[in-house]
Amino acid sequence: MKTYKVSFLETFRSEDILRERRVSPVPEFLSNSDDEFQMNNRFDYFIVDPEDEYSGEGKVKSFIFLFHGLNERSWDKYNSWAEELAKRTGRGVVMFPLAFHMNRSPVEWSNVRLMSSFIGRLAGKKRARKENLTFANYALSSRIKSDPYRFYISGKQTIFNVCQLIDQIHRGEHPVIDKGAKFDIFAYSIGGLLSQVLLQSDPMGRFSNCRLFMFCAGSVFRKMDGNSRLIMDRESYYILKRYYSSRFIKLFKKREQLDSIDKAFISHIGTRALRRERLRFYMENYQRVKVVSLKQDRVIPTKGIKRALGSVWPKCLEELDFTYKYSHEMPFPVNIPEKDSKEYWFKEVFRRAADFLSKQ
Repeated sequence: MKTYKVSFLETFRSEDILRERRVSPVPEFLSNSDDEFQMNNRFDYFIVDPEDEYSGEGKVKSFIFLFHGLNERSWDKYNSWAEELAKRTGRGVVMFPLAFHMNRSPVEWSNVRLMSSFIGRLAGKKRARKENLTFANYALSSRIKSDPYRFYISGKQTIFNVCQLIDQIHRGEHPVIDKGAKFDIFAYSIGGLLSQVLLQSDPMGRFSNCRLFMFCAGSVFRKMDGNSRLIMDRESYYILKRYYSSRFIKLFKKREQLDSIDKAFISHIGTRALRRERLRFYMENYQRVKVVSLKQDRVIPTKGIKRALGSVWPKCLEELDFTYKYSHEMPFPVNIPEKDSKEYWFKEVFRRAADFLSKQ
């Protein structure tokens, strides 16, 4: 097993994204606007290679994107996921960070002492406990409260980045991946929504044969619940939910033209807006989609996934219930006594993923 670190410099539609970001107000705890954070536009991503997936030129010729969850700052949780996928499928796994996540965000946002000091000064400990505000979610919560539109523009930026990477590969300019490489997606949590929008919109015409495996993912936005000590606080999520259920849709309806990404995202919010387009997409493409949900998952509940998939959900959705205490944020928690049970379910999830994503 090998892991490569590859540098990425955003170029595709970069000016469009910067223009959108400049209008977002600066949260109280920051001194810079979003467009000034260079690490969000120039960053590294990782490729896990099982070492037997080579073409004649010594490059990976088949790979799987791994998209992570919301408010993630470290790949530690996903290293074993990527290795298991690579081992079971014999394919490379591209661990690609979402905008303003992982190494695309300032290290200060993960600083326990600094973030805790902001909470104590601006919110107070009593209110913080009531609102689920923690050092882990303070940065995201503050940025969402300041401007909930950030959520969408970060998703759109990530889609543009993925399109740029695919284009680079197809031009034969990637240092590790072969230009003819086939690719699919493994998506967890909010990475699932990103992938759903990506496949439905297909902005470059490159994703019509791409398969998508989602784990703890796939719900319409309105049925999600991001109120979590590890994701965002209660107030931030209610602001986010109200914004995208009403104001966002009205804003886009006023525009003369919507691009395919706008339409795909709006259709996954879960209101009546563009609902038929979403249901038609899954009716025509359910063979390319597989979802594993968890019964005790309150962040991405199974009922929300059924709502997204429509009548085809029995053909592509499976709900599991692990035999130990778990959560959406920690489906495979560390340091629990039921280690054998956790290992069993870990293998079961990734066996299902590998069966679906293995080369045909």
